Amino acid sequence: MTAYAIFIRERSRNAAELQIYAELVTPLLGESGATVLAAYGALDPLEGAAPEGVVMASFPTMDAARAFYDNPEYQAAVKHRFLGADYRSFIIDGVS
Repeated sequence: MTAYAIFIRERSRNAAELQIYAELVTPLLGESGATVLAAYGALDPLEGAAPEGVVMASFPTMDAARAFYDNPEYQAAVKHRFLGADYRSFIIDGVS
């Protein structure tokens, strides 16, 4: 069943660190079999405070999404995201 990884950027702190993260993560996403469905596009907040940005990627399965996140190469890249901004992220199963 398709799973979705969602990354919600709440507040940026260091643009240079976010740029490093983007440069490192882009090829990793391509290698993982993920499909980026949305990335920092226009938001139309309906309820609550609007985040700075949202990224949503689909993976073939929950296990594939988790394997991407746990991959040592991604974990090395994600350190730059942690330094660059406050994020919330999660993986959710799609509807069958």
